[in-house]
Amino acid sequence: GSVETPTVRGSGLDERMTSYDVARRLPAIGDLRNLSRSLAVLDTILSPDWEYRYYSFNSAWADGEEMASMRNGSGDEYSIVFSSAGAYIRGFDHESPMSPYANDGEVWPGVIDDVPSAFLSCAEEPAFSDEDHVPAVTACIWRETVETRWSHGTIDFPVGHDDPDGSNRLFNLLADPSPEAYKRFAQDYYEVAVNLAAVCHVYALRPLTPALVSGLNAATSLSDMAEEIRGIGYPILQGNSS
Repeated sequence: GSVETPTVRGSGLDERMTSYDVARRLPAIGDLRNLSRSLAVLDTILSPDWEYRYYSFNSAWADGEEMASMRNGSGDEYSIVFSSAGAYIRGFDHESPMSPYANDGEVWPGVIDDVPSAFLSCAEEPAFSDEDHVPAVTACIWRETVETRWSHGTIDFPVGHDDPDGSNRLFNLLADPSPEAYKRFAQDYYEVAVNLAAVCHVYALRPLTPALVSGLNAATSLSDMAEEIRGIGYPILQGNSS
């Protein structure tokens, strides 16, 4: 059997998740990119109406850059920029005590102070700030192509919060890259039954078929989505049933 790790009562360490924990759990850059594309394809099928979609992926976001994104419609969001430099993750939880809006418009100390020069353009990206140039960030994680692990700043997190920087809520499907986790999320969010085998198929980046798409959502079809799937850069697109 497995050995249970004792919980240190009162420390709060085992009861909360921060960007520190997410950085330890994230898959490698290439795997994260594949996972992000799979999430976007599944959400495209389950929510043909883009404005209600949770996960998106733009394979031509900028010259030499791709971007994965999440937005939950309530003000929480993340962006992951993939480039030759590596990957840069920015998360924003609008209710976090670490939000710039709770701190006179200032980013919480340590969150982006240590971002390496390779990602400074991401940290300063206007699309990740509001119209007053306040950066919308409560969590930041990055990994340069040459690195073997994910990095984060040195942060003194506020005490008394289970999810101080929003990492648990923002990145749970990235920290748990299992098809089962997506099935739970999608059934809860879209309030529909979701076929686990179909999710596994997309997580494995296997060719989409008309039957797979209509099996996940009878109200849409592979031909309806072909252009969006190409924009995601999903590697293979099949028009015929196999």
